[in-house]
Amino acid sequence: MLDDARITRYAVPLREGGSLPGVVEADDCGTYVAKFRGAGQGLKVLVAEVIVAGVAARLGIRVPRLAVLDLSRDIARYEADEEVQDLLTASVGTNLGVDFLPGAFGYDGSRPAGRAEAEAIVWLDAFTANVDRTWANPNLLVWHGDLWAIDHGAALYVHHAWPRRAPDPAAFAAQPFASADHALRERCVSLREVDSRATEILTADTLVAIVDEVPESWLETTGALPTPNDVRQAYVDLLLARLAGDRPWLPEDLR
Repeated sequence: MLDDARITRYAVPLREGGSLPGVVEADDCGTYVAKFRGAGQGLKVLVAEVIVAGVAARLGIRVPRLAVLDLSRDIARYEADEEVQDLLTASVGTNLGVDFLPGAFGYDGSRPAGRAEAEAIVWLDAFTANVDRTWANPNLLVWHGDLWAIDHGAALYVHHAWPRRAPDPAAFAAQPFASADHALRERCVSLREVDSRATEILTADTLVAIVDEVPESWLETTGALPTPNDVRQAYVDLLLARLAGDRPWLPEDLR
């Protein structure tokens, strides 16, 4: 399960993010980029972050450590910025912390990623339907010379439709992934090797363990998914369906 910590200080907002994440300090002596439950896209973004980071870590892709951060009302009350105060007030309770990588800088391709690493990340994004890794917003950091994948809240976007209709694993399995604008696409030759390796690693038990890392309070039930366990199973079913069959979601020229 994810580590737990309590936010002790809100340091600074990161205004380049649409959901206004912020750098915070916590009682475990850690510094985190906090992603807040009260932001516009809600809890499902936090769920996607946990699941995709869990898949990435199993595939050997570097992702920052995650933690569940408890935010007290006192932290919100003493924030001077009115916009930030409103967000913090709406986010009292548990939020997502992403380990802060001091001195990291954004990947710009000037020192290109290695082929194997690029192919693993493109496969990850295709598998989880992550549309947010283009040159407009690469969501890649370079830290101590290594490439780190961050910001996966846009992945698994089909779950935003669940309040209106039941999950459809077959439809998700057939949904293609557009890789032409991916920031690492030009570094890829074939995804066949990483696909074979991922299939061995991402067993049903492994996917269950990954989804189990999501805090229960972040799982939003619906009429079709009346319990948190039903919601967990829906995520597992989506990912298992994506792994089954002939992979229509993989870019055709990289299969």
